[in-house]
Amino acid sequence: MPPEMSSGSPSSRRLRFDLSQESSVHLHSSPPDLAVSVHRDERLEPAVARARDFILDAQHSDGYWVGELEGDTILESEYILLLAFLHQEKSDIAIRAARYILNKQLPCGGWAIYPDGPLEVSASVKAYFALRLTGHAADAEYMTRAREAILAAGGAERVNSFTRFYLALLGVISYDQCPAVPPELMLIPKWMPFNIHEMSAWSRTIVVPLSLLWAYKPVRELPEELGIRELFVNSPEELPVSMAPSESLDDLPSKRRINWTSLFRKFDSTLKWLDRHRIRPFRRLAIRKAADWMISRFKNSNGLGAIFPPIIWSVVALKCLGHDDDSLLVKDALDELERLILEDNETGDIRLQPCKSPVWDTAISTIALSEAGVPWDHPSIRKSVNWLLSKEVRKAGDWAVCNPLQDVGGWFFEFANEFYPDVDDTSMVLMALARALPTERKWQADFLPEGWSPHEADADAAAVISARYNSPQAASREIAAVSGQLAAIRRGVKWILAMQNRDGGWGAFDRDNDRELFTRVPFADHNAMIDPSTADLTARNLEMFADIGIPKHHPASQRALEYVWANQEHDHCWFGRWGVNYIYGTWQCLLGLTAIGVSPSDPRIRAGAEWLRTAQQPCGGWGETPQSYDDPSLRGTGPVTASQTAWALLGLMAAGETDSVAVDRGIAWLLETQQVDGNWNEDSYTGTGFPRVFYLKYHLYRSYFPLMALARYERLTRHG
Repeated sequence: MPPEMSSGSPSSRRLRFDLSQESSVHLHSSPPDLAVSVHRDERLEPAVARARDFILDAQHSDGYWVGELEGDTILESEYILLLAFLHQEKSDIAIRAARYILNKQLPCGGWAIYPDGPLEVSASVKAYFALRLTGHAADAEYMTRAREAILAAGGAERVNSFTRFYLALLGVISYDQCPAVPPELMLIPKWMPFNIHEMSAWSRTIVVPLSLLWAYKPVRELPEELGIRELFVNSPEELPVSMAPSESLDDLPSKRRINWTSLFRKFDSTLKWLDRHRIRPFRRLAIRKAADWMISRFKNSNGLGAIFPPIIWSVVALKCLGHDDDSLLVKDALDELERLILEDNETGDIRLQPCKSPVWDTAISTIALSEAGVPWDHPSIRKSVNWLLSKEVRKAGDWAVCNPLQDVGGWFFEFANEFYPDVDDTSMVLMALARALPTERKWQADFLPEGWSPHEADADAAAVISARYNSPQAASREIAAVSGQLAAIRRGVKWILAMQNRDGGWGAFDRDNDRELFTRVPFADHNAMIDPSTADLTARNLEMFADIGIPKHHPASQRALEYVWANQEHDHCWFGRWGVNYIYGTWQCLLGLTAIGVSPSDPRIRAGAEWLRTAQQPCGGWGETPQSYDDPSLRGTGPVTASQTAWALLGLMAAGETDSVAVDRGIAWLLETQQVDGNWNEDSYTGTGFPRVFYLKYHLYRSYFPLMALARYERLTRHG
């Protein structure tokens, strides 16, 4: 059926595009510019081969892929601010990071958080401060230009809460001018509101070390000439002690009789009053719990949370706790930061990554290669499968505090992050593992509520493997390996099913992490205090369900379908939480819905496909700016990119439009822009960390997603 053919699931890897009655209805009712392709571009197969070979050549000898993960200059700036706290602001590494920051300055004088974006105040203040600390004179032309731009944007008074903590750490403002983050948060039991496990996982790993910072209030007093008083419209002393309402936060979905923002401000003032008067009877206990919690999560991880911000704050927290620079814990945390450093071979400048993405990159590369016809027993596929299996988490992490389970498995994003497997990576890994099997047999009986006993896929796989090997010993080894692969898939699916939220969707790291009032606490202006369900992630799980055989009528599928349909926008696209933005969300939702069995002729699918078609640009490609998060009227518009063009094509093909003019033009754009080495250029950021706050450029997005789109088009049109 067309839903299976467009899904890319194992059972869809047949060579003919079955134009059933449903798809015929779709073609007759489609917009007038749909037309059957007269011929296939002769460049298609060589392009697929070049893109495939590029990915194969990029594989690490251990079996994984990892591309650079690029963020904005807050990474280099905050690293320099940490080095300044450690009295290392004039070190060679700080000076080279500052050069990189300077090279990213906008013509207007400030700094943006994505290419071609507008000035962002917090990023600009930190960049200016980092340059001053590393020896750049305040009267230099570029510094004058930066200062004027920052003041025109409202000055340092407009920085976010996390930036205020950096300013307090270096003596620019007092800790009273930062939001209160008392370590007593650690003493709130999980059955009470506002315990730390009701925060998103990434906020939790930042807030706990910040609470130690708040308890000890460390300050490195800087010489006056290194201060940044000139960035304040008034003065640092006049900075209000309460944070202004954040423009980055969305309104709560329903009106509340209580003004929670005002109430939390009063609570913040009360906490500061109690702290000033040393009324804190449980402080020692709270500090001990916060320290134990933080240090215990260093184990089997690339630093706390395996991401840049909590690693930075964990270094400061360790210093507060009395650990000196030579202590093993401090050195390990600093080493993790250094592992995020990349050096420009030509200039010697350095930049930092927010983390590394090997599990994510390896899973998607494996899927793309499978789509391109690389067989399950190809050495590159077997190596990637074995590497992914080695990264499975079998121990309980933070997610288990509110969701205790046994015999489950999940995957994280980085090289090591045992406490924080996430739904998105786990789902993508499960699809990679399922598509790298020697059998296409479904095994949905394993996932029905009655039990997990039938394992027909194991027997089927064993039969396929035995027929391929002359040596019984070799066949036995391969059967054992594939059996382990199937077992990991079952554990992962069990975890995904258990992580489904009560609304039918999925968040990233925790179940039912959706207490909206957390978005009103004073330090919530990074727009990510909670981890609620999202349509893109939920649809990805539907696609994964189709791959491993969970049927459309399964209760989990039904609830997920209801959630995705309920979150379709008024103009029929979907919001993208984890990629920029509506193109990402619409691609994933169309793919997940049709993969699980929704007909491409469904009017809602047709409307979603029509939105993608209307977003196509005259050149034939698609692109969307991160600014669409701030201004939804910009949805579907922006510089054309290879990754977003591939997403749109995959979405349209999922909706049954493989033979449309829109798809032909999109494929032609990819063919025309492919480089000789098989890769594509892409300058824009198409990944999303925190909407409106932090964006990412995944350097392999321009490689594996276009390969996936071209290979799927080649397969679906092979006998067209």
